[in-house]
Amino acid sequence: MRKLAFSIKGFNNRKILMDITHTNGESKGLIIFVHGFKGFKDWGTHSLVAEYFASRGYTFLKFNFSHNGTTIADPLQFVDLEAFGQNTFSMELFELNAVIDYCFSGKGFELPKRIMLLGHSKGGGISILQAARDSRVSHLITWAATINFSHLWKGQDIDEWRKSGVRYVENARTHQQMPQYVEILEDYEQNQKALNIEEKASQVEQPWLIVHGTEDKAVSINRAERLKQLQPQAQLLIVEGADHVFQARHPYKEPELPSMLRDVCQSCIQFLNENELKLK
Repeated sequence: MRKLAFSIKGFNNRKILMDITHTNGESKGLIIFVHGFKGFKDWGTHSLVAEYFASRGYTFLKFNFSHNGTTIADPLQFVDLEAFGQNTFSMELFELNAVIDYCFSGKGFELPKRIMLLGHSKGGGISILQAARDSRVSHLITWAATINFSHLWKGQDIDEWRKSGVRYVENARTHQQMPQYVEILEDYEQNQKALNIEEKASQVEQPWLIVHGTEDKAVSINRAERLKQLQPQAQLLIVEGADHVFQARHPYKEPELPSMLRDVCQSCIQFLNENELKLK
């Protein structure tokens, strides 16, 4: 197993930290993992997930959005809350596209046969938007994906948010009060068509696996059912008893994936193998 870490330029030239996990054998393709809200590439079980897919023949790339609150020097902690507060959905969509551009640039590593997106939670929503507009993406897998970014501020007093210019969300793990400046709301309002996950979901043409847990308290199971309605060709995997992160947690000290997440990864491998023939 080999792992390569590096960075590229993201929005406003702020760095995107990423790493690639792979074996020495021929790669079946490149999977790009897109983390969610208050997430980062090395959260919890993400490295074990990378190793799981790499051991089964896939190159696995995970990266930090440049404004996710971590830094190049400290990628495991939310030490830059100012950057977190400035983040927008359009920035993340721009940066996911930049990551894909880099992968096809021939810089740093062998050109991928194909690129697959694996997005979790908010990252699932970003991945849906990208897949709908990008024919370079061959497969789409979403875990506990959101279908409407405005759910992030459901119940928020929007007028008060506009007046004060900032709202705060608590990180349940660190108890940090993490800011969100009103620019994220304005970005959403000004780019509603481009950021409309439900509309774009109906336009996804790639093989798509939707994975969701029945006990997800962060994103309701009915969001996955709605995505399946919008794109009937997608496959829907309901995981009984699973929470938002499929038994994962941070920090995660165990040497192997939790059984529920391992089964999810196995189902994803089966999905990719079964749909590979469609691309030949």
